[in-house]
Amino acid sequence: MKRTFTAAMAAVFVIAGGLSPAMARDHHHHDNTGRVIAGGVAAGVIGGLVGGAIANSQPRYVDPPPPRPRCWYEDREVQNAYDGGSHVESVRVCN
Repeated sequence: MKRTFTAAMAAVFVIAGGLSPAMARDHHHHDNTGRVIAGGVAAGVIGGLVGGAIANSQPRYVDPPPPRPRCWYEDREVQNAYDGGSHVESVRVCN
C-alpha cells in the first residue's frame, strides 16, 4: 500500500510540475477559471480516494461490550437516621 501511495503521489507531483509552465505561459491569452476549477475538482477526487484508501487499509478491532450486571430488587431492613429504629425499603442489588 505504501509503494502504491508513494508512486501515485510522485506521479501527481510530476504532472503538476509539467503543467505549471504551460499554465503560466497561457495566462495572458486566456481566461483560466475552467482550468482552476477542474484542477480543484481533480485534487478533491484524488484526495478523497487516497484518504479513503488509507482510512480503510487498517483492520478494525472492536471490543465486545461488557456483560451487563444482573440486578434485582430486594426488600431489606434499613436503619432510620433520626430515631434509631428501622424500616423496610426496596433496594437494588447487582452482581
